[in-house]
Amino acid sequence: MARPAIVLLSGGLDSTTVLAIAKDQGYTPYALSFRYGQRHSVELEAAKRVVEAQGAARHVIADIDLRVFGGSALTSDIEVPKHDSLDHAGEGGVPITYVPARNTIFLSFALAYAETVNASDIFTGVTAVDYSGYPDCRPEYIDAYAKMANLATRAGVEGTQQLKIHSPLMEMSKADIVREGLRLGVDYSITSSCYDPDEQGRACGRCETCLLRLKGFAEAGSTDPVRYQDA
Repeated sequence: MARPAIVLLSGGLDSTTVLAIAKDQGYTPYALSFRYGQRHSVELEAAKRVVEAQGAARHVIADIDLRVFGGSALTSDIEVPKHDSLDHAGEGGVPITYVPARNTIFLSFALAYAETVNASDIFTGVTAVDYSGYPDCRPEYIDAYAKMANLATRAGVEGTQQLKIHSPLMEMSKADIVREGLRLGVDYSITSSCYDPDEQGRACGRCETCLLRLKGFAEAGSTDPVRYQDA
């Protein structure tokens, strides 16, 4: 019987690729997405499409409200920075699109979910190569969280679960991620990565995550199939 695994799924390029990787490695995925007060629901609709296309034992959308804290362009009325290229993106340290402690919160929910379905594996799409410089995407953070997690649950203390956090994209460029996804048959046209899409769900093409995504497809020798506002 295939082993269960929790897969954190935002509906974007990275997490969609990770879902395909988990399935390719023989895991039965339990997808976990979040309605956390983000500025739009486009990514959640994308996550639903991805699960429908790729399949999962179950897809949970957890509700939490990080807007009560603010502190990010994704959870408060702060304008999402736009750029004409990646040359000036990332200047000034951790960008305003960083949501305080978001990955710690998401992994905590994944940890609880894992314990209820007897899963010892969590998959996350964090990467430390072509990324925005968020502190909770670094390998040392993932390693430290895994150590803590095995001290924090009944299953860990009783020895019935030895949790492992898989971050298969950690050392991959966006181009590498695109190539791997295409090899696995991922349909990227149903995904959404943009921080600031319009009412039609079209990507802005100028936020940092859009620029990184476009860079990845270009370097992979492919064309991004999602709709862009200026296309």
